[in-house]
Amino acid sequence: MAAETATNRLTRLLTMVPWLVNRQGIELEEAAAGLGVSVEQLESDLNLLFLCGYGQMPDELIEADWEGGRVFVGNADTISRPLRLGVDEAVTLIVGLRTLLDVPGLTERDAIERALAKLEAAAGAAAEPASRVSVDLTDAVDAGVLARAREGVERHRRLHLTYHVPGRDESTERDVDPMRVIAAEGHWYLEGWCHRAVGVRMFRLDRVEALDLLDEDGTPPEGAAPRELGESIFSPTESDLLVSLRLQPGALWVSDYYPVESATDEPDGSRTITLRTADTAWLERLVLRMGGHVLVTSPEDLRERIAARASAALAPQTHDVD
Repeated sequence: MAAETATNRLTRLLTMVPWLVNRQGIELEEAAAGLGVSVEQLESDLNLLFLCGYGQMPDELIEADWEGGRVFVGNADTISRPLRLGVDEAVTLIVGLRTLLDVPGLTERDAIERALAKLEAAAGAAAEPASRVSVDLTDAVDAGVLARAREGVERHRRLHLTYHVPGRDESTERDVDPMRVIAAEGHWYLEGWCHRAVGVRMFRLDRVEALDLLDEDGTPPEGAAPRELGESIFSPTESDLLVSLRLQPGALWVSDYYPVESATDEPDGSRTITLRTADTAWLERLVLRMGGHVLVTSPEDLRERIAARASAALAPQTHDVD
């Protein structure tokens, strides 16, 4: 199968599901012809549907069955009929789309602009509150750092970074050939070819202590390419902190959601995993949020730090009385 973008495949899946829901039992070959894809591509898409839904539990995922040469799709009612938005949902979506248009390096601005225009037209006067809401994505990042990073991308100039690595609590000097600046998961990132790491790396701009635009060509080496936007921003390296976690049965999804180095199923139904992270802040929040379903087994200082935070949160609150 020819390579395709995640956006193209998502568009096809959103069209395919309601089409098949309304043609239950259609022959596999006929369905492929009707959708304009090969039988192999259709089967690949149907396999992907098992991982799609509005939640993580089995009854929240789409069901697909094509054994016997006929296709049946179930548990897909949420996307088998036209989407209807409430006023709050429409306003939220309009604000989000307008914010997306400010993201540098976005490759499909035309699609967003068309969707925004249609949504605003459909919402009419109900969309007026959206004009009073704005989202500023630059608060946590020095404006000069962000501007120079963008300039480096636009002018193909090499950048010199002083970058703080939280996992080791140290600052490092790096020369980077920039590829793009993006906003993702609530942060601004610079992605480029790092000469120190000899590979493509993602740098959070709020951790950049200094950024200089060099008078050198910043074209990445041949073969270097940015990652798909649909992938996780987190990309662990050997220098990151190695953490061991024990997942109880209700938290086994963690090993599928995050990139892990190893996973061992235990006799009691739990699972021990190891993963690397350059920043433990998100991991501490995850462990605390899971309420005992995720336990840190190493390193010891991280385990003690999380335990102290949990104890402080559970401690009785005292109030002074006059």
